[in-house]
Amino acid sequence: MPPPELGLLAEAKALMNWHQRHGFCANCGRKSLVSVSGFRRDCPECKAQHFPRTDPVAIMLPLRGDYCLLGRSARFQSRVYSALAGFIEHGETIEAAVRREIKEESGIVCGKVTYLASQPWPFPMSLMIGCHAQALSEEIVIDPEEIEDARWFSRAEASSMLAGQHPQELLCPPPIAIAHWLIRAFIEQG
Repeated sequence: MPPPELGLLAEAKALMNWHQRHGFCANCGRKSLVSVSGFRRDCPECKAQHFPRTDPVAIMLPLRGDYCLLGRSARFQSRVYSALAGFIEHGETIEAAVRREIKEESGIVCGKVTYLASQPWPFPMSLMIGCHAQALSEEIVIDPEEIEDARWFSRAEASSMLAGQHPQELLCPPPIAIAHWLIRAFIEQG
């Protein structure tokens, strides 16, 4: 599918998921009806209108000089390392969420956070907000409930992973994923 059309596909997938999960009114429990070409559900009983939501997710790459921190989740394809990610909590800024998630998952303390790009991610209804974060510490202490491994990769090593030429056959996510672009942006900074 051409890249400009991927947003439409993400929107359709997210809307289908929303309709599957939200068929009843959250106010009174009555079955709601599809309205406004699927962009709203209306309750015939209490007249409440319900709209699909988008969950903001911070996806971030901690940087320390010529190194980036990549993590590995148990649910990833084998040998794949990626950017860290987590949901942005209510009342939290993007920057605070980036710092909190990095600290929770890897034990790394970060300072300056820089926004790079965003990507709709319909699994199920998220908006990935991509950032780089300047690491202020380097000792990794992972939370095994969040990730199974994390380590620092040099710019050259990350480049070999993107190219599929890492000596240990380690990989990064494919170009369709914003994590790929966060890693590529780090490599191109050097």
